[in-house]
Amino acid sequence: MASSNFIDYVKLNVRSGAGGAGSMHFRREKHVEKGGPDGGDGGRGGHVILKGNAQLWTLLHLKYTKHVKAFDGKAGEGARRTGAIGKDIILEVPLGTTARNAETGEQLFEITEDGQELILLKGGRGGLGNDHFKSPTNQTPQYAQPGESGQEAWVILELKVLADVGLVGFPNAGKSTLLSAVSAARPEIADYPFTTLVPNLGVVSYRDYKSFVMADIPGIIEGASQGRGLGLRFLRHIERNSILLFLIAADSTDIREEYQTLLNELRIYNPSLLDKDRLLAISKADLLTDEERASLQDELPDGMDVLLISAITQEGIEQLKDKIWKHLNQPFSVN
Repeated sequence: MASSNFIDYVKLNVRSGAGGAGSMHFRREKHVEKGGPDGGDGGRGGHVILKGNAQLWTLLHLKYTKHVKAFDGKAGEGARRTGAIGKDIILEVPLGTTARNAETGEQLFEITEDGQELILLKGGRGGLGNDHFKSPTNQTPQYAQPGESGQEAWVILELKVLADVGLVGFPNAGKSTLLSAVSAARPEIADYPFTTLVPNLGVVSYRDYKSFVMADIPGIIEGASQGRGLGLRFLRHIERNSILLFLIAADSTDIREEYQTLLNELRIYNPSLLDKDRLLAISKADLLTDEERASLQDELPDGMDVLLISAITQEGIEQLKDKIWKHLNQPFSVN
């Protein structure tokens, strides 16, 4: 398999900086032999921060970054001078990136806005200088706090593609062909399964200079929710789509069964996916004869609004855009 520039999963060893030690110091000046304690506090350690960047579409820039360490805080000094704060490390990531603990699987947060900054690991607190510990009964404290250690963890960053419409279908259903027909995206297209190995995004132009984003995502197969085929690599991307556009080829042996199989895989992976608006398009309509078109109605799932489309002849493409735009702006539930 050829290498790809689309990277949607990285695992990093992350360490925040340790806090600087507090200072144990006493004021000593000419004519002041026994000045009081004036040790300053240590600076906090550097944080490790994730920052959203709308210009990034992949985690490729982090692919070969295995260890990330922020800088330690500096120790405090006399005259109540606080040590310098350790430098933060800021990792810029695409919108839709989630962070989770690699050991527990716990999701920590998700980056959804450009410029959004969230702390992945906090730096250690700086220790208090001896100035904080003076009291009427202890006017010359002989101790100060050490700095707090930094944190360390293995963290997994995963990218979920941000798109208005996610294309759902078996391999070779014509998803890449449709995307290339309605947008400027140019995904690889060929007549064999799993041509699409990574998500492709396309901006679809609509009337009056409006637009929406469509994602062609690797094809689903029966058992994908258990990791077969491209499995979970595919399924996590459709969680972020507003509408799911199911695409089934006109030459399918059983359209109704294929649709139910796709629904079942989504249900097993995440039942909430079925709460999203759904549209069904029958692709490759240019292959159908008039007789086959007439008999097709009996093969369609009940209660679904279905469109016949052809990316080759452009049949039904504008009607499909209209349907999608209506769903995006006037959403309604599909049973």
